[in-house]
This record gives sequence, C-alpha cells and structure tokens, in this order.
Amino acid sequence: MPIMIPLTFEDIAGRLRSWRFPAGIDGVVGIATGGVVPAALVAHRLGVGLKILAINYRDEANQPRFAEPRVESPPPEVRPWKRILLVDDVYVTGRSWQAARAQLPADVEVLPFVLKGKVEFALIRDVDGCVQWPWKIYPLEGSGDEPTAG
Repeated sequence: MPIMIPLTFEDIAGRLRSWRFPAGIDGVVGIATGGVVPAALVAHRLGVGLKILAINYRDEANQPRFAEPRVESPPPEVRPWKRILLVDDVYVTGRSWQAARAQLPADVEVLPFVLKGKVEFALIRDVDGCVQWPWKIYPLEGSGDEPTAG
C-alpha cells in the first residue's frame, strides 16, 4: 500500500482562504462522491449556491471501475448561473471532470477546481503521493480494504 499523507482540515481551510478564485462565480457544482465536501467548502468560502452531480468512475482504491465515467444523477438545474466552478477532490486523468462538464449547459462558463492534482487549478500541488482527507473514513491497516491511491 502506498504511503498516505494526512492533511488536516485546518491546512485545507487555510489554503482555501488564501486561494485566489476567479471573479464572478455564480455557483459551485460538486462531482459526487469525492467532490461533495470540497465543493461545499468552496461554495461556503465564496458565499454562492451549491449543486451536486453524481459521476461514478473510480473505486475506493482510486482504480477505474468502468471504461468511461458513468453519470448517476440528473444534471442539476444551474440557471440562472452563468459562471460555475466544477469541483472534485482529485484530478487524475480529467475523465470524471469532462463527463460532468458534458452534463452542464454548453452556454454556461464552467471552470475547474480540485483539491489535489498536477494541474494549475489544484489547491494542493506541493504534496506528492496520495493524501488522506480529514472527512473520509479509511479502513484499518491489514483489513484488505486499503485504498491504493488518492
């Protein structure tokens, strides 16, 4: 099992406080399940509305379950929002993000934001390897259910 680096809630909240979000964001759409808590934090930080869209692609060990991400909820109604942050916990290949984006109106500006990834719109780029989110339950070591990436 790879080493998981724990991040504290205080560290993540502090990073969010100092992050320069784009101006004029009307609302936040979180990609469930991993993006629900990050999206709630971002929406609260910006003082805007929050909607959720369920996409199923990776399992608890962060391995793809399917050949392509599956949409598992109806697209949220985002009107009259014109500029949206589409939020997830991690950005690995971008496939979940792209699948979620395809569910939102084409004429709405959708900007990406993730907590971790090697992309410019990731809050955490200075931590190598997998992280332990403070809001997620992790199995006991040796239980056979340990995640392998994150």
